[in-house]
Amino acid sequence: MYSNKENVNILTALLACHGVRTAVVCPGSRNAPIVHNLNECPLITCYAVTDERSAGFYALGMAQVLAMPVAVCVTSGTALLNLSPAVAEAYYQHLPLIVISADRPETWIGQLDGQTMPQRDAFGRFVCKAVSLPEPQNNDDRWLCNRLVNEALLASMHRGGGPVHINVPIGKPLFEFTTSELPRQRVIKRIESVADTGAMGDVVRAFSHALRPMIVIGQQDRAAADACEELLVELQSLLPVLYECLGMPSSSLLDLHIEGALDLIKGNEEPYLPDFVLYMGDALISNRLKSFLRKGRGLEVWAVSPDGDIHDSFMAQTGVIEGKSWEVLSVIRTALQSDKSICPHQEQRVFLERWKTVLDKAYLHAHNTASPFSERGALECFFDELYLHTSIDYELQAGNSMAVRLVNEFAEEHVCCNRGVNGIEGSLSTAAGMSVVSGRIVFCVIGDLSFFYDQNALWNGNLRGNLRVLLLNNGRGGIFDRLPHLDESAAKEPYVVGAHHTSAQGICMQNNVTYLRAGSYKEMDEALKTFMQPTADRPIVLEISFGG
Repeated sequence: MYSNKENVNILTALLACHGVRTAVVCPGSRNAPIVHNLNECPLITCYAVTDERSAGFYALGMAQVLAMPVAVCVTSGTALLNLSPAVAEAYYQHLPLIVISADRPETWIGQLDGQTMPQRDAFGRFVCKAVSLPEPQNNDDRWLCNRLVNEALLASMHRGGGPVHINVPIGKPLFEFTTSELPRQRVIKRIESVADTGAMGDVVRAFSHALRPMIVIGQQDRAAADACEELLVELQSLLPVLYECLGMPSSSLLDLHIEGALDLIKGNEEPYLPDFVLYMGDALISNRLKSFLRKGRGLEVWAVSPDGDIHDSFMAQTGVIEGKSWEVLSVIRTALQSDKSICPHQEQRVFLERWKTVLDKAYLHAHNTASPFSERGALECFFDELYLHTSIDYELQAGNSMAVRLVNEFAEEHVCCNRGVNGIEGSLSTAAGMSVVSGRIVFCVIGDLSFFYDQNALWNGNLRGNLRVLLLNNGRGGIFDRLPHLDESAAKEPYVVGAHHTSAQGICMQNNVTYLRAGSYKEMDEALKTFMQPTADRPIVLEISFGG
């Protein structure tokens, strides 16, 4: 039996019709009718998470794996605001996060009633659509409720996808479950046009006339990366293709060490600057690469963006192509194959060879330089061991800041990371959410501040032995040591870097998580035997401690 609240039943029916199959639900009384319905609906699987902030990132991690909309449901009041970091992250990653918030009736908002505040539009510009459902009194209200839910769910998958917010006012009584079946609902569909190959003429011409063309790839999901891979294998024989582990795997492409290459050309950058860039995907990890490309004089940049919005990362945007990256690459490849007048000329070849040479040098330097026991050395040891276990089927989630920069040096596969906003919160919850719905092992490489901030991710009964957390604990926010002139501030140690003496051992014990620790290469080699085992009966945290 379902709730007797009509707006809740309309919402539940349309969630099922639009293909929502997974929901993260948080405790509360006002949202109980919604949670009851989600649990009652045979097409939807529910996962309970107590901490709302963590729940948002759980749902985000699930959306990364499933490539489908995932709902997260919270009760009224400030519970909703705890989802803000995950919603902002989903917005920049174009992930279809369906935020469902229960609310008090509008008549009681601002009247000193408990757990009330203005909830509609709580996320501002960080959602693709925000609606607040009426409590239906007549057929017009039912029609409006249906239309609003359809609009929100369609918006979650439009123009690349993104989070939406559905606010549901619910009056008392809350706990009447007398409806035998969900109402039949009108489902509105959208058909999007395919890529307009004719409109790509300007880009193809700019590409063919450029003396130093380049492709740069920012963060994109695994499906987009897989669709691009074969096309890029062909194109990288014609021009430099720069990418990071969040955008493309390096298994069949060149293994790039962009930071090392930029070190090698420092002071002699002009010969390596492109005059044309095709930029695909979202954010780049490397601030140095962005700064380098902003130095190009007369640079022409065409960006490929699913939402068609302008993202002028290199301060030289010429145009934006609303479409998918692989569609644009396919158009360029077809043009090169069909028009024999478009062919690489001498300066293009010289530019390509120049970049291949410096990238090869950076690769050799990175792989031939022995590292002391450090964060970088520990990651190199981890990836060496990982690639020896060829039978392991796994996903990689990187924490932000130093962790993802180090992962980017060694990973040969596509990596997930919350780089939409680049905050450290929620990385562990995101990996935990991935592990709940993935049949693979989920490796999470994370720094200490991010781990301890998000420790409630381990406070969850859904976790299994496929979650493996590699914790790099240097007792501080190590990335702050790289910031110029910060050493001159007396506030650095006590306030800025977040120095601490915390261990993960107690956290693991209280959450029934296997705890391993290593403080040297020898201890790490031994611990990795357990950490890499194909099966385990509970999650495993391997804490790598530096400096004592």
